[in-house]
Amino acid sequence: MKNVTVGTYRKDKLYPRVVWAVASLLRDLDEISPVAVFMRTGNLSSKDYEAWRRGQVPCLERVFQGNLSKANRYLRILRFHVHDLNMVPSQHTYRQYGRKRILRFSLSGDAGVEQAYARHFRWNQSKEKKQAYIEQALSENIVAEATSKIALFQDPVSPPRDQI
Repeated sequence: MKNVTVGTYRKDKLYPRVVWAVASLLRDLDEISPVAVFMRTGNLSSKDYEAWRRGQVPCLERVFQGNLSKANRYLRILRFHVHDLNMVPSQHTYRQYGRKRILRFSLSGDAGVEQAYARHFRWNQSKEKKQAYIEQALSENIVAEATSKIALFQDPVSPPRDQI
C-alpha cells in the first residue's frame, strides 16, 4: 500500500483523476463528496450507489470497484486537494431511502473511515475563481492525458529520428 502524505499526494498516479473529477463536479455543483468523486472516476456505478442507498448492500465498500487501499488513497488525495483549494468541509449523514437507518460506508465500521466518506466539501470562493480553477484543471488534465497516451504509442526500441 502506498503511503499518501502532504508531500507526495501530487505525485500519486490517482491525483490527476481526482483533480479531473473535482473540476468536472464543480462545473455543476458547489459541493462535492467522496461518493461523487468515486462515481465520476468510474469506481462506483450509479446502479451500485442506488442499491446501497436503498439498503440492499450492507456497506459502500462492498460495491467499490477496486481494492480498499485504492479507496483510501482516493480519500486522502481528495482531502489534501480540497484543502489546497480552501474548500470548507462539512459532515453529512447518509440515510436509507424512505427510512431513518444510517448507512455504512466501510466494512470495518471504523468511525474515522466513516467520517472520511461522509465528509463533503463546499466551494466558498468567488465564481470567477471557481471558473478559473475548472478551466486550468481540465486543460492540464487533457494535456497530461494526451502526453501519457502518446508515450504509450511510441516505440521504446527505435532511436530518435535525428539519430537515424
